[in-house]
Amino acid sequence: MRKWNLIIDCARCHDCNDCFLADKDEFVGNDFPPYSVAQPWSGHRWMNIHRKERGQVPIVQVVYLPQPCMHCEEAPCIKKSPAGTVYKREDGINMIDPVKAKGHPEIVETCPYGAIYWNEEAQVAQKCTGCAHLIDEGWTETRCSQVCPTGAIKLVLADDAEMAKMTAAEGLEAYQAGLGTKPRVLYKNFYRWDKVFVSASVAYKDTDECAEGAKVTVQSGGAKAGEGVANNYGEFVVDKLGLGGRYDVTVEAPGYQAYSTAVTLDKSLNLGLIVLEKA
Repeated sequence: MRKWNLIIDCARCHDCNDCFLADKDEFVGNDFPPYSVAQPWSGHRWMNIHRKERGQVPIVQVVYLPQPCMHCEEAPCIKKSPAGTVYKREDGINMIDPVKAKGHPEIVETCPYGAIYWNEEAQVAQKCTGCAHLIDEGWTETRCSQVCPTGAIKLVLADDAEMAKMTAAEGLEAYQAGLGTKPRVLYKNFYRWDKVFVSASVAYKDTDECAEGAKVTVQSGGAKAGEGVANNYGEFVVDKLGLGGRYDVTVEAPGYQAYSTAVTLDKSLNLGLIVLEKA
C-alpha cells in the first residue's frame, strides 16, 4: 500500500514562513467536513517552525525545523484518545474526527510533539490534516509543499519498501526518534539540528595572512570523527559531531607547527583565531 510521506530538508528551509501562511490561508475560517472545522484565527501552529543558532560570532549558523503533525505509524494520539476520535487512513494520514472528538480536550496531551491544539470556540482538538481534503480531490501536493520556494518540503507517495530505500539513500531521519512513533514526516540534513560543529579562523603568524588550505582533523578516542580545510578566509567548520562529545582538534599546514587542542562540545563551538607558527 502506497502512503503519503513528507520530506523536509533542514538545509533548504530559510524560515520564510510561506508554509505557515499557506496553512492559515487554507484552514482559518474554512470548514472542510468531514475532515476538519475551521482553524482559529490565532493560537494554532499546524506548521510550527522551530529555530536554533549554532556557533559564536563570527562563525554562526542558523537552522530551521518546520514541524507539522508527524502522522506517526505508531501514533500515541490514536492509542491514548477515546476510541474513534483519532484514526489513521489507509494512505497513512492521521485524522482527528471533528464530530467524535468534540468535547475531548485530553486529546491535546496525547501528542509527544505538541502538534495537537485545542479549538476553544469549536470545543475540539485539531492538528495538521495532511491536506486530506485536497488529496482526496486528486492533489499531489499539500499546501505547504506547494508553496515552498526552496523545495524544502516534498510530499512523497511511496510504499514502505520504497521509503526505506529513500531513507537510506538520502540519510533521512526522524525528529525525536527515541519516541518510537515511526513518523511519516522525515528530515534531510537533520544533523544541522541535532549535531554540533567545531570551527575557527586560522592565520600564519609570520605573514599575518589567512591560512587557506590548512588541514583540520577532529578525532574522538583516537578515531577520526571529521575533517575539514580552511577556506580563503582562513575559516573552517567541521560538522556532524556528537553533542557532549570530547574531541581532539588538530590544525596543520606545510612548513608550520601543528596546533592541537581538546574540546568538549556541549554546543557548537568557535575556537576563535588560531595562529600557526613557522616550524
